[in-house]
Amino acid sequence: MTTKVTIHRLATGVPGLDDVLGGGLPEFSFNLIAGPPGCGKTTLAHQIMFALATPERPALYFTVLGEPPLKMLRYQQQFDFFDSERIGRSIHFVNLSDDASQGDLEQVLHRIAAEVEAHHPALVFVDSFRSVVHASRGEGNPHNNLQQFVQQLGMMMTSWQATTFLIGEYFTETETEMDANPVLTVADGLIWLRQSVQRNSMVRKMEIMKMRGQPTLPGLHTFRISGSGLQVFAPASMALAAPTGPDAELPGSRLLMGVPGLDDMMGGGLPRGYSVLVAGPSGSGKSILAAAFLAEGARCGESGVIAVFEQRPNRSRNRLLAELVGSGRVGLVDSRAPDLSIDEIVQLLLDEIRRLDASRVVIDSLSAFELALAPTFREDFRESLLRLVTALTGAGATVLMTSELEDRYIDLRFSPYGTAFLTDAIIVQRYIEVDSRLRRVMAVVKMRASAHSDELREFSIDDNGIRIGEMLSDQEGLLGGRPTRKRAPARPFPAVGADDG
Repeated sequence: MTTKVTIHRLATGVPGLDDVLGGGLPEFSFNLIAGPPGCGKTTLAHQIMFALATPERPALYFTVLGEPPLKMLRYQQQFDFFDSERIGRSIHFVNLSDDASQGDLEQVLHRIAAEVEAHHPALVFVDSFRSVVHASRGEGNPHNNLQQFVQQLGMMMTSWQATTFLIGEYFTETETEMDANPVLTVADGLIWLRQSVQRNSMVRKMEIMKMRGQPTLPGLHTFRISGSGLQVFAPASMALAAPTGPDAELPGSRLLMGVPGLDDMMGGGLPRGYSVLVAGPSGSGKSILAAAFLAEGARCGESGVIAVFEQRPNRSRNRLLAELVGSGRVGLVDSRAPDLSIDEIVQLLLDEIRRLDASRVVIDSLSAFELALAPTFREDFRESLLRLVTALTGAGATVLMTSELEDRYIDLRFSPYGTAFLTDAIIVQRYIEVDSRLRRVMAVVKMRASAHSDELREFSIDDNGIRIGEMLSDQEGLLGGRPTRKRAPARPFPAVGADDG
């Protein structure tokens, strides 16, 4: 009978990275952090080091640069994770520039071994390891066996029970290069960072190309560098959480919308855990309905979260919503970054949901949300919305989304993206013209697995919000694109196409 060896996983201290790694970083592993210049390799290494290093488990950071460590630390100390008091106590820096410049890998290896024996580190970093490689390529040097050097270094670090990181600048990761490069083949873990500029957006992505002994999340994962360091955004499906909110254990219950009359049109309110799309032209009252939805939750003792991508709520635009946000009953996600990804938005929303134990979420609006995404993420917007809705409803939230539509009178559409099938319910707002005046009408056109009204009702907006009136009469039916006073049967809504659910 063979006893399975338990590999202890280290928490990296980088938000989201442990999820992508499959539970953390394997202790005593030999890892490579690679990518082009400026993508965040050194910052990632320092963030991990400051999270893990202690006086009992110190870190040793070798620099192989043309500049002294002091200059590098000058920039790294701008991050929140940096702690100058730990320098010289739990974190030690050693400059290998002189050793590496001689191009003798054996001498570099002896210097590393001497420093490791002197400090007994649990963590070892070599930055930039690519500098060692370039310095070893002089002709006629008998000590330039790079593969032997890497293998010996890996064996030394494992025997010393040190978790090791080699930081290097690599621009490509083709199969040919990976097969020919001993660093890439000997390493237990490969963390590859990428970055690209798209218009005015800087999009950074990370891929765990290899991590021996554990299942990592495949694919590219966006990350952001801020004053706190790196934050990695795991796929939306990984962000699912247990249902939250005061009535999360009652999946059959319904939420009131906060608009008198609308709950009756919906068959008694919105089923908890549903997603509803409120579609309509500009000025039809979508945001006002969304604010009423959150306000009704607050009256029932439920917290909410709103993500705004147009105008931040204030008293001049939406007094009710501004008061809810100001009182802390509604959390606000208001990111103005030009390079947002869907996973980042999901993470921001879920953080607020967990912080407030919120059960209601509003996204206002999908039209502005699409523009807020980096160009590369707009190509698969329907897929992004599916991941967003799935993650939020999977976390137990009831989601209301608004969508801007062009009112073409007789051309009934629910979403400019053909995404109506993603939602469980649809409320349509639109304008009609009667006696040379625009009037607003509303209808519930979809309520999955639930009976609902098919009435087309006029509504008005005043200082108290939305007021729903009576059903339109036959005299106010639609004919040829505008209402008529003749007593003709009201023209029904066009049939819903397959693309609109």
